[in-house]
Amino acid sequence: METKTIANSNTIQKATERITGSEAIVRCLIEEGVKIIYGYPGGAIMPVYDELYKYQDKIHHVLTRHEQGATHAAQGFARISGDVGVAIATSGPGATNLITGIADAQIDSTPMVCITGQVPSHLLGSDAFQETDIVGISTPVTKWNCQVTNAADIPGAIAKAFFIAKSGRPGPVLVDITKDAQFEEFDFVYDRCEKIRSYNPIPKTEAGTLEQAAQLINNAKKPFIVWGQGVILSEAEEVFKALVEKAGIPAAWTILGASAIPTSHPLNVGMLGMHGNYAPNKLTNECDVLIAIGMRFDDRVTGDLSKYAKQAKVIHFEIDPAEINKNVKADVAVLGDAKSTLKAILPLINPNSHVEWHQQFKDLYEIEYQKVIKNDIHPTKEGLTMGEVIHEINLQSKGEAAIVTDVGQHQMIACRYADFNITKSNITSGGLGTMGFGLPAAIGAKMAAPEREVVSISGDGGYQMTIQELGTIFQQKAAVKVVVLNNEFLGMVRQWQQLFFDKRYASTEMINPDFIKIAEGYYLKARKVVKRADLKDAVKEMMESKAPYFLEVCVEKEGNVFPMVPSGASVADIRLE
Repeated sequence: METKTIANSNTIQKATERITGSEAIVRCLIEEGVKIIYGYPGGAIMPVYDELYKYQDKIHHVLTRHEQGATHAAQGFARISGDVGVAIATSGPGATNLITGIADAQIDSTPMVCITGQVPSHLLGSDAFQETDIVGISTPVTKWNCQVTNAADIPGAIAKAFFIAKSGRPGPVLVDITKDAQFEEFDFVYDRCEKIRSYNPIPKTEAGTLEQAAQLINNAKKPFIVWGQGVILSEAEEVFKALVEKAGIPAAWTILGASAIPTSHPLNVGMLGMHGNYAPNKLTNECDVLIAIGMRFDDRVTGDLSKYAKQAKVIHFEIDPAEINKNVKADVAVLGDAKSTLKAILPLINPNSHVEWHQQFKDLYEIEYQKVIKNDIHPTKEGLTMGEVIHEINLQSKGEAAIVTDVGQHQMIACRYADFNITKSNITSGGLGTMGFGLPAAIGAKMAAPEREVVSISGDGGYQMTIQELGTIFQQKAAVKVVVLNNEFLGMVRQWQQLFFDKRYASTEMINPDFIKIAEGYYLKARKVVKRADLKDAVKEMMESKAPYFLEVCVEKEGNVFPMVPSGASVADIRLE
């Protein structure tokens, strides 16, 4: 291999090597500290796979069973580790199969770099075999993307991709590389990207906004904190907890914000949103100061915007200026990284307790407990409930497991009832609501944090969308605990049909296969529970297993998730039944 030295812009002499574009791609990943990637080979990306074969001692490639599974696995990896997840695919259908996961990562602010192969540059635009304009297709759902047709441009593109994916508000990036660029040789040198002209990932905090926010908080009689994933993404958990405790303010979370502070913390008053807890939803419209931290006022959280917290002064801590005043007008907008801005405001906050205000949350929680929670986690009826399954997992895991959920009723139940004692423990598809997310995301989470127990919880509908990833679990020997809560329905859709469409259950009943035989076909230990008397022992056996484990629990067919804010209603109109 020919080597020589060149001078970079800082006149520092660097050794270069004459290598192919495909080898450069792998070397760039190594330079970025990537040790695990998820993908599926094909013609247009085959040169890269040939290089991955040579670098097996430095990068572990995980062969998923579908490209969508690769993106969700990369998401799970990123969400639990805080690092950039990497997915790779070929051109055409391989690339388009990444789009759902990319869109999911975009709306949930997950750092991910996707690399796709492309037909040779001289064939671009000719409708060649497996050619699609993946740059055009992915533009609306990526933070940045580009196409590379010259090998010499590969290092710069990949360096830029990692910087953009991780900096500021994180998100997915796609780099499409033509096959001729992969074969072409050039003088390789890699410089990590640390700055891009005109790209300002962390906005400057405007003068006076911290003081204005602190004054509103200190003078408030009924302050209320709503926090989202921004607290976790900025690693602000400790300073956030210090702020909550010093100010004595009740705090509630969006589903992606869950686990930033422990579920059992006395000032953690529960989940916001359509199926959130009664007290935080109801009292949103009674607080006098609403402090939003690292959240974007999603419609599932706010309900009818015309009736959302109109009585309150709104303080919005946010890293993305585009989110300010997008849905809810802020009286004070504190721009910047949450960890930095919370550290800066903490000394300005007066100690307080707000005992009477907090008691209102406790009183409403007791109403919810008697009408909903008690029946969910300690049922007296014959059928098993999703809530009691989650409760049993809490007992066996001591609230220290990472819970990875799919989308549907089980997701809302898991978010409501799982105990989260460790940050980055609730991994789910929030904004896009992607069925099929859970199983592959759990694989990525387990591989990123092998020391942690990772429990995948799915419904029978979403599970079957990516059920083939059991093959990835088997091949990788990833000790994921897979739980399917089987009600033989597309449960959330069925609930809406029951409540709003006079029980016209159109195309929601599931005629399911034998899940146990399928799991055993993938050489997984498997068990099925149909009686309450067997639940505790089955969950205990699963949690004690050192190997992958599949548990099917047959729950009541027509159970509903309450409380519920009907679509388009005010959060204050939350229903308990």
